[in-house]
Amino acid sequence: MNFEEERKERLERIEKLLCEYLPEEEGLQKRIMEAINYSVLAGGKRLRPMLMLESYQLFGGKEKVIEPFMAAIEMIHTYSLIHDDLPAMDNDLYRRGRKTTHAVYGEAMAILAGDGLLNLAYETAAKAFLFKPGDETVERAFSILLSKAGIYGMVGGQTVDVLAEKERLRLTKEQLLYIHANKTAALIQAPLMIGAVLAGADTKAVETMEKIGYNVGIAFQIRDDILDVTGTLEELGKPIGSDKEQGKETYITLFGMEAARKDEEKLSQEAISKLGEIGAKETFLAELIGSLINRRK
Repeated sequence: MNFEEERKERLERIEKLLCEYLPEEEGLQKRIMEAINYSVLAGGKRLRPMLMLESYQLFGGKEKVIEPFMAAIEMIHTYSLIHDDLPAMDNDLYRRGRKTTHAVYGEAMAILAGDGLLNLAYETAAKAFLFKPGDETVERAFSILLSKAGIYGMVGGQTVDVLAEKERLRLTKEQLLYIHANKTAALIQAPLMIGAVLAGADTKAVETMEKIGYNVGIAFQIRDDILDVTGTLEELGKPIGSDKEQGKETYITLFGMEAARKDEEKLSQEAISKLGEIGAKETFLAELIGSLINRRK
């Protein structure tokens, strides 16, 4: 089985899993369930739950305890996209090739859908405790999930990004990397770390996965910046040139296209090299990370 066939097989498993944990569209609050399901089931690479599953299996994990966390990380990622697309933030009308949540359901319902999805993510992840009551690894995994998604992780990075945009700040490299490390890399570090923790990996291995997640996350964001300049609406499923239109500082505006491409390549290769240190260089996980370098969407 080649890489694309393996990726498709894992993607189908993740889609099925998400459907199991998403809410039924019923009751007086049915509208918010519809908005949540519309947002989550809009497609996407499902990169984060896929990374989590591969990390878990890499360290010998074989139980269903990983599944609530896989669903939860995708819910958190999707809620962040709902809010990121809002008029108060990036004001985007297209995501994953179709209208954004606020464009379909209105701004107020989109805010509630994002809030509801974040809460649902934590409710879902908490179900892992039912698989292994009192297990310390589940507690550690839950703590990582909350920390990487919160004010010391993704929300913190988004905060600095919003402030920089509103105040038209000329960012330094340190500030830009802080935004990317938290806004993007934190939610790539989380699944890699959670998979390792739940599989019983030692502290050093978990720290290695965190470093890999940092490299992959920064490279992933650099690729996003590149695609915002070179991609098309059909490829990306969202408007191109939006960063320039909004006057946002990106890796391209600060360092230029050539430097961005070199740094993306360097970070990606470093991540794969670190995988080699833990005997995972010839794995689907290594191929998945490598595929991010040349992605067009």
